[in-house]
Amino acid sequence: MKPIRFAQAITQALDEEMARDEQVILLGEDIGKPGGSFGITKGLLDKYGESRVYDTPISEEAIVGAALGASMMGARPVVEIMFNDFAALAMDQIVNQAAKIHYMSGGRLSAPLVIRMLCGTNGSTAGQHSQSLEAWFTHVPGLKVVAPSTPADAKAFLKAAIRDPDPVMFFEQRMLYNTKGEVPDEVEPARLAEGKVVREGSDLTIAAYMKGVHQALEAAEILERDGISAEVWDVRSLVPFDRDGLRASLERTGRLMTVHEAVVRSGFGAEIAAIAAEEMFDLLKAPVRRVGAHPTPHPYAPQLESTMLPSVERIVETARELVGATEKVA
Repeated sequence: MKPIRFAQAITQALDEEMARDEQVILLGEDIGKPGGSFGITKGLLDKYGESRVYDTPISEEAIVGAALGASMMGARPVVEIMFNDFAALAMDQIVNQAAKIHYMSGGRLSAPLVIRMLCGTNGSTAGQHSQSLEAWFTHVPGLKVVAPSTPADAKAFLKAAIRDPDPVMFFEQRMLYNTKGEVPDEVEPARLAEGKVVREGSDLTIAAYMKGVHQALEAAEILERDGISAEVWDVRSLVPFDRDGLRASLERTGRLMTVHEAVVRSGFGAEIAAIAAEEMFDLLKAPVRRVGAHPTPHPYAPQLESTMLPSVERIVETARELVGATEKVA
């Protein structure tokens, strides 16, 4: 075990999978010598050559289309889209082509394709470079969606995504890139559809992913001083989703809050809430509460952006209300 940065874990996963399987190729804007906007692929062009690391034109539709075609012919492409905001330019290729090719070909073709995308704000990156759009893709049958929060999970889940037979949308929150965590020297691919309890508790479950996990852990420390025991459950895999893991947590706590940086309206927290209400209603002591961004375009001004985004303080306040309201009823 040694501590490495989240960004390094992504690079290691790409490097190790390319070394393991020559069918793994990379495509994206400036991913060659520059290593992409955040240096994730730096050094891989020198190591694997231009036949496996493709610097592409600035056209997300063309990048994903080329990767899809290659995947149908036996390659395992990993696409880098600089910001998930730009995935809108490739929605036809992702939603109407990659997600459906296995079904529409009667199982004769597959699309073992990974699309890596940065999401969330890096601080004052304004309306077109700050969104968290993971919920868009959870709505599309045929796509898998992953959103890790730690370096170890980033590496293990990216390995799993690359080896998966289906297209996987792999989200990387920019504010996590410099966070450090211990990663084993030998990392096996994770099992998709597996959440993880990262802090045990008895009064409520906070289901979160990406940066929301770190905020939830910080909030749980504050809540503990109030005598409130919060369990933090890292969702990790949005599609497929770990229903058994959520149920096990709710059996211990009976209350549920969801946290994500995405806009709260129609965010993935709403899906978690619906699953809990439909399938685990017998375990709930109170209505599910959701914490997310307010429904407005991302402001550029730091003081406005911090007001719009979910915060540790908002998580703490919501948890206090959730536990306090049910205690009063009891």
